[in-house]
Amino acid sequence: MGVLNVTPDSFSDGGSYHRSGQLALDAVLRRVETMLAEGAAIIDVGGESTRPGAAPVSAEQEAERVLPVVAAIAQRFDTVISVDTSTAALMREAAACGAGLLNDVRALTRDGALAAAADSGLPVCLMHMPAEPGEMQRDPRYGDVVVEVAGYLRERAQACVGAGIAREQILLDPGFGFGKTPEHNLALLHRLPQLTELGYPLLAGLSRKSLIGAVTGRGVGERLAGSIALATLAVAGGARIIRAHDVAETVDAVKIATATIRESIA
Repeated sequence: MGVLNVTPDSFSDGGSYHRSGQLALDAVLRRVETMLAEGAAIIDVGGESTRPGAAPVSAEQEAERVLPVVAAIAQRFDTVISVDTSTAALMREAAACGAGLLNDVRALTRDGALAAAADSGLPVCLMHMPAEPGEMQRDPRYGDVVVEVAGYLRERAQACVGAGIAREQILLDPGFGFGKTPEHNLALLHRLPQLTELGYPLLAGLSRKSLIGAVTGRGVGERLAGSIALATLAVAGGARIIRAHDVAETVDAVKIATATIRESIA
């Protein structure tokens, strides 16, 4: 899953596709073309920064950022478009524009989101985030982070099934870096096989995360090696989708990890 943040303030690539404060659709499409050529199978479009401390955006502003991009990608490329949103209205509109996956960091807990996702007929990815971005990193605490994350994701998956979303349409994301200390993130990664026991495919988003900075001391722009190492470990732990900024390098790492696990070259 290649990351495409069409926001001015995301932690890693915020503002990359803006000129004079306006979204540059030509730059967005060039980036999509590059990620697909590098091996991305899914393009994840986000219009609201959820980095620690990020301020919320209005539903109208988020839609203005996301919908033209989804429509343009759907018109030009044959790929799965994931929309990273928690907003019910945007879920419905994005589905109509050609989205193929709803990726919600709030696990469909906002008003109307669960119904909108169910009505769309699209697969959903449910992530664990214990509080809103503005507060989530203020002294996060867990008794057992893996048990608590697993319990939350199980509950949200059951809510989806109850709303009419088929089990095979549900993905889970433990939410690395969202309301978690480096130690919490390491525990989740080490015990990732426990989360696979929930019976749903796992998505892991570890690319350029603060965990790498905590371990290596590297800044956001210097975390490629750490991102690749974490992606490899996530695949070994059972993750089925890797969300990444550096697509070509991550695809190679995933191929090597997968070949090693299978003991064969696909």
